[in-house]
Amino acid sequence: MTPPTLHTDRLILRAPKLADFEHWAAFFASPRSIHERGMMGREEAWKNWAADVALWQLKGYGAFGLDDRATGAFVGEVGIYEFMGYPEPELGWFTVPEAEGKGYAAEAARAVMLWARQTLGWDRLINIIDPANDRSIALGLKLGGVIDPSIPGTDPGDVVIVHDIRGLA
Repeated sequence: MTPPTLHTDRLILRAPKLADFEHWAAFFASPRSIHERGMMGREEAWKNWAADVALWQLKGYGAFGLDDRATGAFVGEVGIYEFMGYPEPELGWFTVPEAEGKGYAAEAARAVMLWARQTLGWDRLINIIDPANDRSIALGLKLGGVIDPSIPGTDPGDVVIVHDIRGLA
């Protein structure tokens, strides 16, 4: 499936492109990624990024690159991820350092939740978050999610937040 292009007030959510990998590799080479998949070298980052991009062809969903509508600058990535071993598809995000704290991840996540409801017909999405990642937990809750300790994450102690998206039209 070719990823759609979504628009919000400030963002364009678009198909991943090769230039996005440089931002992805920089994020995962930095301590900011410790509570995500963990720090990784460039080769491992490439394998993970390429697997995320391949989800579009394999499953019909995946990550969107985020561009600022006003400047065209890459500001991050938001999408639906599902590695083997995930309990179900996960809504995830990251922003580049200069875009943090501006609400881009929340804005894009809302657009992806609406897209998943309208296009895929899903009733819910989850977040799987390291318990030390306070900012991502706060964002998951801000987006209307509820912590559900009965759903396993991918690592012991993961916080799983469930989003009921049935009310999105």
